Amino acid sequence: MPNNVIVIMSDEHNPKVMGCSGHAIVSTPHLDALAARGTRFTSAYTTSPVCVPARAAFAVGKYIHQIGFWDNADAYDGSVPSWHHGLRERGHRVVSIGKLHFNLTGEDHGFSEEQVPMHILGGKGDLMGLVREDLPRRGGAKKMAAMAGPGESSYTLYDRDICSRAQIWLRENADQSHDKPWVLFVSFVAPHFPLTAPPEHYYRYFNKRLPMPKLYAPQERTQHPYLDDYRKSFCYDDYFESTEDVHRALSGYFGLVSFMDEHVGKIVRVLDEMGLTDSTDVIYTSDHGDNLGARGLWGKSTMYEEIAGVPMICAGPSFPSGQVVATPVSHVDAFPTIVEAAGESFAAMSDDHPGHSLADIARGATPERTVLSEYHGMGSSTAAFMIRVGTYKYVHYVKYPPQLFDLARDPDELNDLSRDPAMVGVLAECRSKLEALLDPVDVDQRAKARQAELLERHGGREAVLARGDLGFTPAPGVAADFQ
Repeated sequence: MPNNVIVIMSDEHNPKVMGCSGHAIVSTPHLDALAARGTRFTSAYTTSPVCVPARAAFAVGKYIHQIGFWDNADAYDGSVPSWHHGLRERGHRVVSIGKLHFNLTGEDHGFSEEQVPMHILGGKGDLMGLVREDLPRRGGAKKMAAMAGPGESSYTLYDRDICSRAQIWLRENADQSHDKPWVLFVSFVAPHFPLTAPPEHYYRYFNKRLPMPKLYAPQERTQHPYLDDYRKSFCYDDYFESTEDVHRALSGYFGLVSFMDEHVGKIVRVLDEMGLTDSTDVIYTSDHGDNLGARGLWGKSTMYEEIAGVPMICAGPSFPSGQVVATPVSHVDAFPTIVEAAGESFAAMSDDHPGHSLADIARGATPERTVLSEYHGMGSSTAAFMIRVGTYKYVHYVKYPPQLFDLARDPDELNDLSRDPAMVGVLAECRSKLEALLDPVDVDQRAKARQAELLERHGGREAVLARGDLGFTPAPGVAADFQ
């Protein structure tokens, strides 16, 4: 039977930072309750560990190398059909409230209505990320440590508005009689930095003893040329001068997770009060995760589980309750899941789409496919590709040595097996599976050619560096602050 669908997306939520995923400190009662009455996928992955490409691929249901939109200066413009387009064309109301990180307001992104959308700044976005050689040092990195603490930021105020609007929309529209189910996309910015958290959430963590991030001490940090490139460009940790600074940042992040969880609870409560719980599927995820200090890294852009992995919780009539599923899934699976939940045929919309219904996977389906994440953006000089092959996780870099982890034995990815002679066969199998999906060198070249074109269009390297670094996209109505 067709259902209404609410998709709730947060920004930069590390999938390990939830009570239901076993975190010992953070409080997420509403996400935990959603997981308890639904299905939680423990091996869910973003298509790209950075905002703009991840959101484009989530909309379109395809991998980055299939669609372009490579980086944070190359945003979705509605030119490739999305699940929003497909459902709207078939008579559904498809409404978005909050962050989209698409190209420009006024373009047709497929929604019936966009309320308070956040798009990339001026249709340009992060131009500095177009520089892929001799990587620049990012001036906005100082904001990570400097803004960590209690209070309100333009982002927390934006999220409050998003949550308010979502509740109003549901109260005034959700129970009206329509021929077809509606789909509501609610997209928050928390827990994306600035790590300024409302005090009632900040102090519940600041007043606790928080463990330091894993492998945080300089002598413990994982050494790999890809990570070195990122650390030197996104030099966040250079501004953390003491363990007290780290404590403030962790308190801010955990506080923002609880703040976001509170908003999830408010939205779900409206469904309950309106009697819509049994006719509405709720999907919670995030565009990507956050390093959160592990290995001395902050922000995104790497392929570790904390970043390429995403929370994925689905609850409602389409999903079994109390289910925990380890089968690897991807954001490309959102497209078929949403359209089928709303009563439409994915097959009728599909054109080389790699996704599979999460409802089917929740009930035991195990698609024969290789789940992929890829990165071509800021702070990197080479393409990075991640795939899962059984319990193994393989990370391929076009110009650097690979990484290999056995997630069953080493879930914290502390032991890179890529140089273990016993793993030669596994490495060969993993590389073969990746190359069955794409040609890494060709994809890297295509991304860089597009970036070189955009860089020239915007005046070249020196003009882009002179423009400066935003640090994070301003909320609607807030002036840009370049560093």
